[in-house]
Amino acid sequence: MNKELLEALNILEKEKDISKDTLLEAIETSLLTACKNHFGKADNIKVHMDPETCDYELYAEKEVVELVEDPVLQISLEDARKLSGTYSVGDIVRQDIKSKEFGRIATQNAKNVILQKIREEERKVVFDQFYAKEREVVTGIVQRYIGRNISVNLGKADAMLNENEQVRGEVYEPTERIKVFILEVKDTTRGPRILVSRTHPELVKRLFEAEVAEIQEGIVEIKAISREAGSRTKMAVWSNDPNVDPVGACVGVNGSRVNSVVDELRGEKIDIINWSDNSAELIENALSPAKVICVLADDDERTAQVVVPDYQLSLAIGKVGQNARLAARLTGYKIDIKSETQARESGLFEEIGYIEDYYEEGGEDEGTPESFENPETAGLEYEDVPEAYDFDDAFQPEEIPEPDEER
Repeated sequence: MNKELLEALNILEKEKDISKDTLLEAIETSLLTACKNHFGKADNIKVHMDPETCDYELYAEKEVVELVEDPVLQISLEDARKLSGTYSVGDIVRQDIKSKEFGRIATQNAKNVILQKIREEERKVVFDQFYAKEREVVTGIVQRYIGRNISVNLGKADAMLNENEQVRGEVYEPTERIKVFILEVKDTTRGPRILVSRTHPELVKRLFEAEVAEIQEGIVEIKAISREAGSRTKMAVWSNDPNVDPVGACVGVNGSRVNSVVDELRGEKIDIINWSDNSAELIENALSPAKVICVLADDDERTAQVVVPDYQLSLAIGKVGQNARLAARLTGYKIDIKSETQARESGLFEEIGYIEDYYEEGGEDEGTPESFENPETAGLEYEDVPEAYDFDDAFQPEEIPEPDEER
């Protein structure tokens, strides 16, 4: 038994995750290569290795002839009968080859074949490992800056965090541990080329999936997400269980879950809203924290007109339009936001049958209209009312008493 070779193969299989069968195949190939370099050809050379003991047989199959013309492929009848007296012309003789007799060049070539095969298999193993993690989040260690790009060590391979995938304002120090999203894994002659990102919206999604047990179990789903890296993210969630609040599940007790994600994103603000199949309700939720008076959505054109109180206009639009921009990306609608005054002047209220004469008394924002006229009393048919509105639960004003004639 070749104990040293067997032990070496077991170590390689364990440390580099290369199968023993592949290594044995590489050794067989190297022996054939050495024979070709030593004899000039190896067409009739056979190699057999025992995977259990690593003992191997190396022999040449030669034809028995009267007159030898090619000593590599043929053997004389006289020499054949020295091996066994039963041979005759035309028989095939198996003649053992001693690898120790190979020259230095042949031995070196055989060694290079084995090393090359090991490197190829090692690259393949690493590629397969990270290719399976594509579109996932992994933890890496910042290595060094290469120009404005950053090399991140992921364990068995290094990844590249390009400048356009870095969050503006974030500074990464060498040896610092960061979570990155694997964008792409390519197989190259120098090993796998891995591109990672800190700005991709999927990074936030994967962080929540790792943090929230309800998402892992499939109870809560992340339906949509929009992000401006380093500043703010909006995320719409939905629960398949009516007893589970999707927003509360993502926020966690005292905000523990969302705060863990925020800390990993270095203070990036995250708005978590309820998903709705009703486009108007979804748009209203997406514009949170701004309050919305009404939403007029066109599902065919994917556009929406939104009316907000005058004092909420700047909040709805957000700093440099960020809130409205993120809401539009989240919902997929082109959103036009108007203040209450602008809507009144443009005649939008009359178009949708909006009542301005009745207000909810004792409310937080007394005097702010928040009801819609019944389509029947407005002279409109239900089919004329935009689908985004649900009038079933709309506030219906009580009948107004006739004025006192004495007054």
